[in-house]
Amino acid sequence: MSRRPEPVQVVKQRRDAALQKLVGSVPYIQFLGVKFDRRGDELTAFLPYEDALIGNPVLPALHGGAIAAFLEIACVVELSWAQMWEDMEAAAREGVGSPTEAKILLPKTIDFTVDYLRSGLPRDAYARARVNRSGRRYASVHVEAWQDNRSRLFAQATGHFLMPQRHE
Repeated sequence: MSRRPEPVQVVKQRRDAALQKLVGSVPYIQFLGVKFDRRGDELTAFLPYEDALIGNPVLPALHGGAIAAFLEIACVVELSWAQMWEDMEAAAREGVGSPTEAKILLPKTIDFTVDYLRSGLPRDAYARARVNRSGRRYASVHVEAWQDNRSRLFAQATGHFLMPQRHE
């Protein structure tokens, strides 16, 4: 006999709780004020503008370190979320446990290369990361950031990460 599928709202609440736990596990994410918008398994990082993010007040332009940190956060959360998503889907199929109860293990950065394409203006920024390759030990991720127009990127980056060992 097959189980009845869970109501959509229950599934959404579980996924949102898992994402909030993931984001809440990194204090620097709260320090920068980075938020995430989830649509299915796709995440968009959101960096709300604050005067403290300005690096060059003459232009004014966002600080390069804040931009790099924002992009790296988007990559790390995307990698972790992809792993959590797989675990949530498997748990839902098997009807066991909740991934929000599991300990969060984040990938470690091996290298991270940022391309600053234009000045980051004093306004909100968005980023979306795409996992190019993810294995048991290593992952490669590309991330793009924009402000007003998705087709006018102001920064992009590529990062390589050491994946945490999963205990199965």
